Amino acid sequence: MPEKLNDICSDKNSTSVSLMSYVTLSPACPAGRLSKCDSVGCVSLRQAQTDKIPIIKQTLKILLFYFLFIPGFSFASNVEVIMRQGSEYFRNGEFDKAIEIYEGLIEEGYEGTALYYNLGNTYFRIGKLGYSILNYERALRFSPSDEDVKHNLTFAYLSTSDRIQPLPEFFLFEWWESVLTSLTVNGWTYLSYSVFLIFLFLIGFYFFARSVLQQKIILFSGLGVLLILVLSVSLLIVKINREATHINGVIVEQSVTVKTSPDLKSTDAFLIHEGLKVKLEDYIDDWVKIRLADGKVGWVENSVVVKI
Repeated sequence: MPEKLNDICSDKNSTSVSLMSYVTLSPACPAGRLSKCDSVGCVSLRQAQTDKIPIIKQTLKILLFYFLFIPGFSFASNVEVIMRQGSEYFRNGEFDKAIEIYEGLIEEGYEGTALYYNLGNTYFRIGKLGYSILNYERALRFSPSDEDVKHNLTFAYLSTSDRIQPLPEFFLFEWWESVLTSLTVNGWTYLSYSVFLIFLFLIGFYFFARSVLQQKIILFSGLGVLLILVLSVSLLIVKINREATHINGVIVEQSVTVKTSPDLKSTDAFLIHEGLKVKLEDYIDDWVKIRLADGKVGWVENSVVVKI
């Protein structure tokens, strides 16, 4: 393993997970309104209550803060403690315990770049190349531009046995693919929304422009922003469709014989090994149809491949 991977393992494992899990909070009970009084005799009582209103409001604010925010802080703090415990196990060479910690967080519904990255590093240390690549790929889905994740993933792929040459693509398709994978679905959503707001502001500024020159500048600027908006929305739609239809997985067994049909007695098609990334196309019973980057197609048992 190169020196950089060791450094990354120690640095990244000290990073707490960015949480994608949602906490359901019980709403605080609303304060009851002071009952109205129509009689004159209630004036003195109402005056006495007025002095207590600031104290009541302050108490309600404290209670509201406690019920809404303290539980979230508590959960985040607990997860951070658990992540640090996993990092400690990793540094001490207790990789099985570290894996148990990280897998436990995933089972509870937590996700994040650091969590999958740490788990990938830990699996790499115990020689489970397939599960290491699987978790690096999952980390890359959350942070496509993370240099540490990309470096370790590239290094892990160099340790695999299969050398699959992808089918050649037209350079424009390669450029489109690189742009598409540069952001996640959330990233393209935020970008499209931001560009849309800028476009609305330009429309407003156009009607308040004081000269024809200003209107022309805003008009051409608006056309440019509109073009960017159409492009970003198009990329967002393609990205959503890609996430829904293009499902990839990683082979986690050391050696797998691919069959021509979903049957153990069918003809052997070809042999693949642990860590290979494949496209999952169809499911029949306990079998899944896979496609390699070079176009080869076959069937493997569902237990030998894990969805990214």
